[in-house]
Amino acid sequence: MRILIAEDETIIRLDVRTLLEKAGHEVVAEARDGEEAVALAAEHDPDVIVMDVRMPHLDGIEAARQITDRKPVPIVMLTAYAEQDLVTRASEAGAFAYLVKPFREVDLLPALNTARARFEELEALREEAADLAEALASRKAVERAKGILMSKDGIDEAEAFRRIRAASQKTGRTMRVVADALIATFETDGAE
Repeated sequence: MRILIAEDETIIRLDVRTLLEKAGHEVVAEARDGEEAVALAAEHDPDVIVMDVRMPHLDGIEAARQITDRKPVPIVMLTAYAEQDLVTRASEAGAFAYLVKPFREVDLLPALNTARARFEELEALREEAADLAEALASRKAVERAKGILMSKDGIDEAEAFRRIRAASQKTGRTMRVVADALIATFETDGAE
């Protein structure tokens, strides 16, 4: 994985880098504060970010929020504090895993893999939700267009559907595009 490390303590940052590189990962950038983390994430587009919660200029939670608002990415948060409030805020900002310092290699690597896996599951769900929303919108458009044809031409539902499907096949456009065009045409005619 290509990883960005955001940690203000140099020794911890170097330790994390060593652990990650020893495990075969590529550290693409290192940030010393939250503002730098946001800029480096945009520049390097890492696969995963390992970020401290408390950093100068911009804390890790706000940096995570800004990074994930631009482009979602799995984030593993590091902190010396195990307060529930911080864990909750970190999760809301886009963190997929949370490690309390001091941690060991046996803690960090599974957290990275877990964060990446959870992120991929979430992305798959987002994609599925978008597909379902598109399918629903298409169905609504086709239903509305069928209703217009049934009313305008005095035909039954099956014939209206057949006409929309035939127009789709003839033009090489989706039934949604044909339905939207039909709706726009008759809404314009009805408004005049």
